[in-house]
Amino acid sequence: MAKYGDPSLKVFTLNSNKGLAHEITEHIGVAMGQSSVTRFSDGEVQINIEESIRGCDVYLIQSTSAPANEHIMELLIMIDAMKRASAKTINVVIPYYGYARQDRKARAREPITAKLVANLIETAGATRVLTLDLHATQIQGFFDIPVDQLMGVPILADYFSGKQLEDIVIVSPDHGGVVRARKMADRLKAPIAIIDKRRPRPNVAEVMNIVGNIEGKTAIIIDDIIDTAGTITLAANALVEHGAKEVYACCTHPVLSGPAMERIDNSKIKELVVTNTIELDENKKSEKITELSVAPLMAEAIIRVHEHASVSTLFD
Repeated sequence: MAKYGDPSLKVFTLNSNKGLAHEITEHIGVAMGQSSVTRFSDGEVQINIEESIRGCDVYLIQSTSAPANEHIMELLIMIDAMKRASAKTINVVIPYYGYARQDRKARAREPITAKLVANLIETAGATRVLTLDLHATQIQGFFDIPVDQLMGVPILADYFSGKQLEDIVIVSPDHGGVVRARKMADRLKAPIAIIDKRRPRPNVAEVMNIVGNIEGKTAIIIDDIIDTAGTITLAANALVEHGAKEVYACCTHPVLSGPAMERIDNSKIKELVVTNTIELDENKKSEKITELSVAPLMAEAIIRVHEHASVSTLFD
């Protein structure tokens, strides 16, 4: 491992995604910061930073994935500990930002929980947020501190480009994902199609129509999050029924909760390509799932932020 020259850059991790965090430190060329997370007997989180961070620029890596509430509390407590340990800046690296689907009032008397989480992170003492593929881009505006949002599309597109699939069409599983699908289509020089879908209640989807020509083509469905896999498997089955030759799927954040694995294994999806923003445990491994690493991208972003260089070039 090549050693990064600036000792004022320190990287710490909590419990949500240690594998990705250690990959990131290897790419940067720094040792992982020393800290411990323990629990009191009643479940309260206790955190100790086991090295000096006074005057340092610290980067704290934590996805707020399941169990989301546990991981958010760990994150908030660690930010507070870093603030009280006189860190110069506290840069929170959140590969997967949980609660992002609650970004607006869709019905009367609903909370906007994505904004609440932003308030908590900011109030705890974070000075910058670095994240990947927010479910709703307006969440950047929920913060009054700088937010750098990286994109997973280039990583996914490069993988499919290497497969050299013929006669492909990029499919958005709903109207909200058209911009993402268009970015991938531009990279792969392919047309797009859209699934006209309605969602009568959370985690339940119904396909109404398919907009675009998919007959005889290799379809690649792209989404940001796959949770219960209802949308993606319904879309895959509908594409095959309407004449698609074969169906691939990809996403940045593999939440994969509830019946997701069973649905994916029993679906028409030939291969599901995901990134490691959320750590996959053993019961979420499958022959159909290919995992790509976002560590090189996030490591490069951390170095650029630390050296006050442009991060926007990473979007290209």
